[in-house]
Amino acid sequence: MAISRAQLAKELEPGLNALFGMEYGRYEGQHAEIFDTEGSDRAFEEEVMLSGFGAAPVKNEGAGISFDDANEAYTARYTHETVAMGFSITEEAVEDNLYDRLASRYTRALARSMAHTKQVKAASVLNNAFTAGATAGGDGVALCDASHPLTSGGTFNNEPSVAADLNETSLEDALISIAGFVDERGLVIALRGMKMIIPRQLQFIAERLLVSNLRVGTADNDVNAIKSMGMLPEGYVVNDYLTDTDAFFIKTDAPNGLKHFERMPLSTNMDPDFDTGNMRFKARERYSFGFSDPRCVFGSPGA
Repeated sequence: MAISRAQLAKELEPGLNALFGMEYGRYEGQHAEIFDTEGSDRAFEEEVMLSGFGAAPVKNEGAGISFDDANEAYTARYTHETVAMGFSITEEAVEDNLYDRLASRYTRALARSMAHTKQVKAASVLNNAFTAGATAGGDGVALCDASHPLTSGGTFNNEPSVAADLNETSLEDALISIAGFVDERGLVIALRGMKMIIPRQLQFIAERLLVSNLRVGTADNDVNAIKSMGMLPEGYVVNDYLTDTDAFFIKTDAPNGLKHFERMPLSTNMDPDFDTGNMRFKARERYSFGFSDPRCVFGSPGA
């Protein structure tokens, strides 16, 4: 369906003072604060979690050494989606418009729609982090779960045992939990929280928790331990596409965690239709968002 003169009636008449509705600013590129971006040249990408060795046992005098096995634990797959949108304008609408170049105005609107979709898809990884099956990773459970299975037969958790709102206690407990993460064989690994990811509703709480020199909300003259110890060195970022108003996440320094694969960057094109004279415009890109190692984040859904 082409945009015709009937849909642009006021733009064909003299006396129009302003056109508005497509000049708003937009939240752009917020996914770059959360995901590590890599290029891709195939239909999908796979990343394999390897299981190393367990703790080394004591060797008794004269006895032989113990041998252990290493294997693949699971595979995380990123299947790229194609996101595209277009519009067309009749030849007559272009000819009779009095105020502006229709193509440039609606091309900006098209770019805005494409950018919005990308941010929504990126945020959906965290929006569905606590929903079983919605964003299941290679280990078969949600991104944030109380029972991530380990190759050794145990489990590890990257969410609190009791859901908690963002406050000093819940933030400290999250950082302690991250420091106790284990690998696939149950060995403690050195990870730390780097950045907190929050919805806009929590930005004022986050500012007080991370920036205040003294403890927040107490009459005590205690130091703000989170700040003085250099915890969360990258501070916090607000993602305006998070839908849960009291959920918060801490991104860790685990490698191969939250990933964004770019198969084809955003491209635009236009061509005239010979029969109708309509001008057709389109935008298209291919990408995927997901995660490989769930140790990349600790999240709480809020109380």
